[in-house]
Amino acid sequence: MAEHLASIFGTEKDRVNCPFYFKIGACRHGDRCSRLHNKPTLSQTILMSNMYQSPEAAMAAQAATSGAVPEAPDARKMQEHFEDFYEDIFEELATYGEIEGLNICDNLADHLVGNVYVKYREEESALAALNALSGRFYAGRPILCEFSPVTDFRESTCRQYEENTCTRGGYCNFMHLKPISRNLRKILFGRYKRRDDRDRDRDRDRDRERDRDRGRGDRPRDDRHHPYGGGDRGRDDRRGGDDRGRRRSRSRSRDRRGGGGGGGGRDDRYRDDGGRRDAPGRRDDDKVSAKGMTDEERRAMFAKWNDSEGGGGGGAGPAPEGGN
Repeated sequence: MAEHLASIFGTEKDRVNCPFYFKIGACRHGDRCSRLHNKPTLSQTILMSNMYQSPEAAMAAQAATSGAVPEAPDARKMQEHFEDFYEDIFEELATYGEIEGLNICDNLADHLVGNVYVKYREEESALAALNALSGRFYAGRPILCEFSPVTDFRESTCRQYEENTCTRGGYCNFMHLKPISRNLRKILFGRYKRRDDRDRDRDRDRDRERDRDRGRGDRPRDDRHHPYGGGDRGRDDRRGGDDRGRRRSRSRSRDRRGGGGGGGGRDDRYRDDGGRRDAPGRRDDDKVSAKGMTDEERRAMFAKWNDSEGGGGGGAGPAPEGGN
């Protein structure tokens, strides 16, 4: 149930909340609307109702009261008047923070005529502007400002007006946003271009680094640059080189230890009897350790000592260490 209510919030199917107020920030029924107008307590967008007094709207109102046919306005003068107003309020509003968009309605309906929507980059800037503008006057008229729920003007503008095909004219229920010249837009919003470009360049560099890292992770291991030629093969080559080096070192040590003749006395552990190791347990300091010997090896060792010491039951040899 909650998901269903959330999905229809602000749409025509919502029988509780006003969809026009949610999209446009204004309703033609005003306080008499049968649906709720949920006014935000904080927003990026501020609405200043009926602030812009268009000469075209003034002439239309005068013709309606007098019953006379209104004169055709001069389009160039109308645009100059509008851009003077646009630049004037932009400079004032920009003192409170960075402006993302400033839109002024060209509608003639009472709930949209002269409405000014300013969207700040930060909500704190919008709050500062609201507090500063409340109670002030412009051109002798009080400024009526409030937070607006509109943050995406693509949903609130009349697309037919942008294509010059709207048949309802100034009394359309969607916004007819009056455009400004490209030169004026460049002058006013150009001050924020450097920051936007910097953010855009930072995002582009981050994307490039991510793509490079992803490319490194997807490459096979053998294609990576390696000081030995690449990947697992390089490690195998290093292992083979180490094994070959160990084999060479063993062969050299055998040659030094008397296997090849003439090198028999270099290691004290080896005697002159053909390079063979002495009996197990013999140490360089003539001490003997019987640890780890079998009974037959110990008996053979004792017999050899007896033969060398006196030819048979002579003196005893060195006492073995660790015997059982």
